[in-house]
Amino acid sequence: MSKLSAYIKESYVELMEKVSWPTREELQSSVVIVMVATLIIGLVIFLMDFGFQSIMNLFYKMIG
Repeated sequence: MSKLSAYIKESYVELMEKVSWPTREELQSSVVIVMVATLIIGLVIFLMDFGFQSIMNLFYKMIG
């Protein structure tokens, strides 16, 4: 049990004294970057899906 207690204490000390937490402004800018990147990647996937769907529909019309 003492190992568990020591682990918890060491973890707490590390989180409070050794970890550098981002400021509110840094966190907000990171969130904006992630949201923009997510929208761009989603748009690229949508366009690829739409393109492949159009190609497959054309292909099926040609053979069907």
